[in-house]
Amino acid sequence: MASISVPVDKLNKVLMDVEVLIGDVALLINQDETAKKRLLDVKNDPSKSVSEEELNSYLKKRGVEIE
Repeated sequence: MASISVPVDKLNKVLMDVEVLIGDVALLINQDETAKKRLLDVKNDPSKSVSEEELNSYLKKRGVEIE
């Protein structure tokens, strides 16, 4: 098998990209657990939830156009 030479800076960039991708995959996998925790929080303390109207009002006050 032939050997190849990879500059250290290029290898480090690839390794950093791989770490980012692994982090993204972990985040996607963990979203379901995060949503379940949020639903449980809201169920236990409904005052933590915010209605769509309240969010729209908040955003409008800050200059965000709502469709």
